[in-house]
Amino acid sequence: MSEVVIRTEKVTRILSGEVPVTLVRDVDVEIKRSEFVVISGPSGSGKSSLLYLLGLLDTPTSGKIWLMGQDTSSFDEDQLADVRLSKIGFVFQFHFLLPEFSALENVMLPMRRLNKLPESEVEDRARSLLVDLGLEKQLNNLPKQLSGGQSQRVAIARALANDPSIILADEPTGNLDTASSKNVEGILRELSEKHGRAVMVVTHEARLAENADRTIRIVDGRVQA
Repeated sequence: MSEVVIRTEKVTRILSGEVPVTLVRDVDVEIKRSEFVVISGPSGSGKSSLLYLLGLLDTPTSGKIWLMGQDTSSFDEDQLADVRLSKIGFVFQFHFLLPEFSALENVMLPMRRLNKLPESEVEDRARSLLVDLGLEKQLNNLPKQLSGGQSQRVAIARALANDPSIILADEPTGNLDTASSKNVEGILRELSEKHGRAVMVVTHEARLAENADRTIRIVDGRVQA
């Protein structure tokens, strides 16, 4: 049986205020290694909110999240930051590359933050990731010199920099043309099939959902199927 890398128990997130807003309610999910999972649902249904909770970018109001078998509810901010940096790779709709750094330097940044590899290995790994993603001619390009599809591939390389077990992607093809979207979709699918990573993607793309191992549909903050 495949290893469960993320498990939630009755996870609920409520924004406090004069009128409290429930983002997700009583969510129970399990995500396994090598699984490609799509989170779908109407706009405003809580898809991204759930993804941010699973990626420990947000904290549940109630319920628990286990990551690689560890109950994260007891983690302090430093532990949460370390897990996000070492175990999870994030890809967003907007690539958020730092404009003053080259493609190569952007991919090196997470490894420098984690500080577990010598500088020579950091550069070699960043170069290798970019080459594997077909960007050998863009290594030294600044983000403004990259197309949308190229920028998103750099963002994927950056997400892979610290060799995470989990990839979380929020509308990763939302700003791309059809050809670039297919390319990014293929890369994400390959990460689960060939490299054993758990990949979760929030998307409106029907094609991505059709090619997923499983789709989690969320409506009004609740998992429907």
